[in-house]
Amino acid sequence: MLKSIVTSLFVAQMAMALPAFAAGVKVAVVAPVEGPFAMLGKQMVDGAAFEAGDRGSEVAIIPESCDPAGGDALAKALVASGAEAAIGFLCTESLEAALPALAEAGIPAITLSVRSDILMEDALKKEWPLYRLAPNGKAEAAAITEIIIANWRDKPLALIDDGTIHSRELVEGVRNALAEIGITPVFTDTYRPAQEQQVSLVRRLAKSGATHVFTGGDRNDTAVIARDAKAENVPITLIGGDVLNAADLNVPLENGVFAVTVPDPARSGEAGPVIKAMRGAGIEPDGYVLPAFAAVSLLEQAKEQAEKDEGSLADALQKGPYRTVLGPLRFNKAHERAESPYRLMQWQDGRFVDAPMAESSE
Repeated sequence: MLKSIVTSLFVAQMAMALPAFAAGVKVAVVAPVEGPFAMLGKQMVDGAAFEAGDRGSEVAIIPESCDPAGGDALAKALVASGAEAAIGFLCTESLEAALPALAEAGIPAITLSVRSDILMEDALKKEWPLYRLAPNGKAEAAAITEIIIANWRDKPLALIDDGTIHSRELVEGVRNALAEIGITPVFTDTYRPAQEQQVSLVRRLAKSGATHVFTGGDRNDTAVIARDAKAENVPITLIGGDVLNAADLNVPLENGVFAVTVPDPARSGEAGPVIKAMRGAGIEPDGYVLPAFAAVSLLEQAKEQAEKDEGSLADALQKGPYRTVLGPLRFNKAHERAESPYRLMQWQDGRFVDAPMAESSE
């Protein structure tokens, strides 16, 4: 009863903000229901089910094991569910196993998590109906490069990584992109991660003359570097990637550290009424809750567009933009989000906020 009342209030609040949908859609939510990822799976289910509730849509939960051996069973369950579209897919293995069957059945899939560039390249080549709300593997480096160029192209720049595969590839991608327009860092280095202090690194940065430092390292290492730079009176501006959007470990992150990251959708203006309604129904909008809510909303609007066009749901997904709690969403020809979700954020008093000089990374 409470959910019904709260959801009705939500619908009234959102009536002027989002379009009404003439027809519901049956959506399969592929998500873990047990094991170490069950909490993330529950977030996907909660978000999808909340949007579907009063829209005439239906959610079918398809358990995801993240095990390639379970691919055949997953594909059969998806087709047998009668779903018109599928969302979720926390793991690459599940998505890769299901896509051929989804393609044969004409069921588009929207992943909220998988960032594999190789899988998307295969999907496009084989004409599998895969769409992605999660940013692709190259989008982060592209956004970082554009933001550095927009804000700090004339500053003495250092690029450092922690030696891990992700960190090295990210920093190398930024370095190569900057080199194409003639920007060369004054200092590059690979530091040893997970150390209690990084004073030696900070002193080398100071000696190089770098004033702005992009690090591909994780949050704890970046926090240690920022703390030691402050203690050594070395005035550097630290910029990190999406991995900084995590919890503090041993050392709190210093105010003023920048991150090129995906903002928390729960802090957006578009999501306000939805979040209020969710909390009233006992759902905390963490993690994948709002992306799953947005994915179902996107499918509902796309189905309405498909019916107007007398076309397929997959074709309608490439129209838009469609208005969601994540902002306007549309897919490009590569089935990726047409607008980059990355923004320049700055750590202030316990959370990331929009950076005052932030330039668009679209």
